[in-house]
Amino acid sequence: MPALAEVLSTTASRPDPRGSDLPTCPVCADSMVAAEASAYLFDNLISYLWTCDNCGYGFVTKHAVKPIVCN
Repeated sequence: MPALAEVLSTTASRPDPRGSDLPTCPVCADSMVAAEASAYLFDNLISYLWTCDNCGYGFVTKHAVKPIVCN
């Protein structure tokens, strides 16, 4: 079965606790709990693959993380 995915923006309008960053399926609005896969891309960019358990829709989100500076 071919996979269909799109990249969705994950820019938060306000800083909330970590749990609120979890997406919902854009097709059926089911809650997503854990990404199916993740990959560190480059320059502190992480990509997550999400697949809805309810309807099977797949999508990718990308998150920029702040580098850790050790003194």
